[in-house]
Amino acid sequence: MDATAALRARPEQDRRVLGIRLSPLTRRRLANFHANRRGFWSLWIFLVLFVVTLFAEFIANDKPVLVYYDGAFYMPIFEAYPETTFGGEFGTEADYRDPYVVERIAEKGWMIHPLVPYNHRTVAWALPEPAPSPPDAAHWLGTDDQARDVTARLIYGFRISVLFGLVLTFFSTIIGVAAGAIQGYLGGWTDLLFQRFMEIWSGLPVLYLLIILASVVEPNFWWLLLIMLLFSWMSLVGVVRAEFLRARNFDYVRAAKALGVSEPVIMFRHLLPNAMVATLTFLPFILSGSITTLTALDFIGFGLPPGSASLGELLAQGKANLQAPWLALTGFFTIAVMLTLLVFVGEAVRDAFDPRKRVLA
Repeated sequence: MDATAALRARPEQDRRVLGIRLSPLTRRRLANFHANRRGFWSLWIFLVLFVVTLFAEFIANDKPVLVYYDGAFYMPIFEAYPETTFGGEFGTEADYRDPYVVERIAEKGWMIHPLVPYNHRTVAWALPEPAPSPPDAAHWLGTDDQARDVTARLIYGFRISVLFGLVLTFFSTIIGVAAGAIQGYLGGWTDLLFQRFMEIWSGLPVLYLLIILASVVEPNFWWLLLIMLLFSWMSLVGVVRAEFLRARNFDYVRAAKALGVSEPVIMFRHLLPNAMVATLTFLPFILSGSITTLTALDFIGFGLPPGSASLGELLAQGKANLQAPWLALTGFFTIAVMLTLLVFVGEAVRDAFDPRKRVLA
């Protein structure tokens, strides 16, 4: 094959990634993202950490992953078994840390425990010194002031923080893009009234509203998500509105109107892809802001219910227990690493959608 034929064949090969045909523009964006090595590896590190914490129950739990007893297999992580199942005397759920239960199971079988034999609520009663105790072989990052394992709470707290940020970012993006699209495409009085509404709405004191609601109902994951969603959707409205205002009078939009194409189709098929370029570059930063918001609310005591695994609650314990520096250092470095990875990913996404960026061969 000569050089000309090779150059013609190469684009066809590059267009296929996992069986998907990629346009030259998409290939250029992927190449730009990959060229930012810091952001590329930050994305992989963040994904690995997040995927690992999704299986927190298999990594940190006071229940065995698998129990073999008297010829049968049991998985206490998914189902609660009474103590009588393993030759005990009580009909309540078996305590797999109780020496009596451990002895009964060992007589006719065995158990496989997770890597960290504590969950985020487990209280370690047999500590060598009063809680909070420093790191040791049993508790890699020590315990908090309620004798709970910090490693287990860190794993569960990381998961709930990222899940909260992802869900909040997802719904905020949908509402913000829709509001910005309607506002920018219609313009006129719709745009004017919507802008005045946003100015008033954004001026409401979010923290005071949270304090008032926390005195009426007990905050939980979904309550916090709903309250934060009421205000977080405005972060993308300005970007999408500007793109729709700029492109609504372009020739291809006028041509589509002349051909009788409906306005929803014009908005979400012809104009929205252009607006999504700017929107996608903001998503990693919105995600990091959502995680920071949850951490701040937990730190001041208006976040998740008491006892929940939370990075903000870990920082609050570090502030209240200055004699136990491992609490504050663990929370600080976890949040610092998490937000740094997200910022690096955001920079790589920004480079990927920058039309001025070119990857040098």
